[in-house]
Amino acid sequence: MNRLTTSWGNFTLTRFPEDPRDPLRAWDAADEYLLRHLAGIDAGPVNLSGTVAVLGDRWGALVTALAEHRPVQITDSYLTQQATRANLSRSGAEADAVRLLTTRDAPPERIDVLLVRVPKSLALLEDQLHRLAPQIHAGTVVMGAGMVKEIHTSTLKLFERLLGPTRTSLAVKKARLILCAPDPQLARTPSPWPRRYALPSDVSAAPGMPVTNHAGIFCAERLDIGTRFFLNHLPRSRGPERVVDLGCGNGVVGTAVALANPEAELVFLDESYQAVASAEATFRANAGPETKAEFTVGDGLAGIPAGTVDLVLNNPPFHTHQATTDSTAWRMFAGARDALRSGGELWVIGNRHLGYHVKLRRLFGNCEVVASDPKFVVLRAARN
Repeated sequence: MNRLTTSWGNFTLTRFPEDPRDPLRAWDAADEYLLRHLAGIDAGPVNLSGTVAVLGDRWGALVTALAEHRPVQITDSYLTQQATRANLSRSGAEADAVRLLTTRDAPPERIDVLLVRVPKSLALLEDQLHRLAPQIHAGTVVMGAGMVKEIHTSTLKLFERLLGPTRTSLAVKKARLILCAPDPQLARTPSPWPRRYALPSDVSAAPGMPVTNHAGIFCAERLDIGTRFFLNHLPRSRGPERVVDLGCGNGVVGTAVALANPEAELVFLDESYQAVASAEATFRANAGPETKAEFTVGDGLAGIPAGTVDLVLNNPPFHTHQATTDSTAWRMFAGARDALRSGGELWVIGNRHLGYHVKLRRLFGNCEVVASDPKFVVLRAARN
């Protein structure tokens, strides 16, 4: 837990879920630079009396600092929303000080100040700028922020093409600001997202199956090689089993299981609103009306009652924003152990070098290699 010092006060902030052992802060130099600029420390202060929209605030640091101006937060992340609620409560802000929206919600009707934390996904930024552009007027202050390594020529071109003339600030502590002057005369075009592709014919599970991908999900324009390997080595599900596609992405794995076993009850889980929307679209386009499915945005398996699941399928991420970490995978594996019935199984696809078999043996007391190649491994652990 650390304290962020701003012109609006000092704030104790954490990521979500809170872990006292986590050395990573809930903000970075880009957040500090943006807040300094808004306060007028580097130039004239920005008028924050109108509607302030904050896109991509990673752990709620920006909206917590600006809570007195009643900003709107727009995020694709359930974990970000949970962190924001906790940080606002800790700061003593009113419960309704910040309006929390997802990237799937309708944006505010008018935006007077748009603050953008540049996301890792350029596609998500493109989709969101398309959605927000009609709400921006000639007097809107548009500012982006990111670390130097996160801001590329393609990032600036995107702001310029969709909103108006764009320039960057000098770098401070390896962070940089994007300063954009909106041009209401720019032609408005619809977002190119979602996009769709069909599974290749050499995928043994559901070849040719159409897949829907909203902006921002992993490998949204093609089937990634890890998921391809997993699809060729999926377990056989039989009868009315309850199957969880954990970290479902576009839902291709869970949908393939549903097609092979229409009696199964599928649960698609992800912390990304864009991912769960993609999974539902993929499932609806392929599965029959008799196949049962739930689509949930949440914190892993935290909302699943213990001992109620027969099979968990998981391709865990090993990044959170720019940080490489195995904490998400560890929590997913532990959640699966709790959610599985006795005899239930967790199947995991991962890069060989990540050593997931060590964690699975510690948690389950067993781990079997189902399939492997030079890059990937499919692992199976059973709940005793």
